[in-house]
Amino acid sequence: MTRLTVYAEVDPVRCKWDSSDGGEIAAALKAVGVRFERWHASHPLSAETDDQGVLDAYRQDIDRLMSERGYQSVDVLRCLPDNPNRDQLRRKFLDEHTHDDDEVRFFVEGSGVFYLRLDGNVYVALCQRGDLLSVPAGTRHWFDMGPAPLFTAIRLFTTPAGWVANFTGDRIAQRFPSFEKVAA
Repeated sequence: MTRLTVYAEVDPVRCKWDSSDGGEIAAALKAVGVRFERWHASHPLSAETDDQGVLDAYRQDIDRLMSERGYQSVDVLRCLPDNPNRDQLRRKFLDEHTHDDDEVRFFVEGSGVFYLRLDGNVYVALCQRGDLLSVPAGTRHWFDMGPAPLFTAIRLFTTPAGWVANFTGDRIAQRFPSFEKVAA
C-alpha cells in the first residue's frame, strides 16, 4: 500500500503525519514542490512485456509529462531479487544526494521507498505499482529498494546523462527506518 510518513529530520522515531490516501499524499507532497500521481496502463501488461510494451502502455501520461516539463528521454529500469549486483545497487542509492535534474520515477510494478529531506522534515514515501513521484532537481533525498529488490520503473530525464548523483556526505539516511520497516 502506498504510504507517506513525515518525520522531523532530527527525530526519525516520532511520526508527525502519516497517510495512505492518494489524494492526501499528493496534496502533502505538492505543498513542498513534489509531484505525486497515480497512472493506469492503457492495456494489460504481463511478465513478458518488453520495455517498449511498458512504455506504450503509459504513453499518454509519459507524453503529457514530457511536454509539460521538457523531459527529453525516457527508459525502463528493472530490478529483480536475483540481481547479482543488488547489494551494490542498494548501497549506491542509500546515501543522501541531489541531482541537477528532476528524479522522475513511475512504478510499473513492485515498490521502493523515497526519502525526501525538505523544510526540516523527512518525507518517507513508500511507492507501489501505479505511483509516479517526481523529485525536483536539487532536493536532498535517498532511495531504498530493499534487500531483495523487485520493481520495474519508468524514468524520465531532461538530459542525456540521466541519473547523476551529487552526494551530500551527510549520514542522515542511516538514522531513518529502512525499506524493511517502512514496507512491513
